Amino acid sequence: MDTAMPVGGPPTFYTVKEAARILRCNANTLYRAIHDDAFPAVRVRGRFVVPAAAVDQLAELAVSTGGCIDVAAFAAERRTAREVTRLDGRRG
Repeated sequence: MDTAMPVGGPPTFYTVKEAARILRCNANTLYRAIHDDAFPAVRVRGRFVVPAAAVDQLAELAVSTGGCIDVAAFAAERRTAREVTRLDGRRG
């Protein structure tokens, strides 16, 4: 597996295994969260990749709030925002 940084900066996406290593969790745990729509990912055919921005955002939230970030709550907020946007689109 090539984990070298692309020319010009840090990676835009991580493999699930790389993201799990960064988050210090088991890759299977992260796969379950992705399948439950509880963690952001991009699916390319049968393969998932995790946006580096999502990992960075979670770290920033933990630091800025000084507390524990519950990824399930984070994902629920995302789903609610998506649903509100979808419903607003139907009304307009």
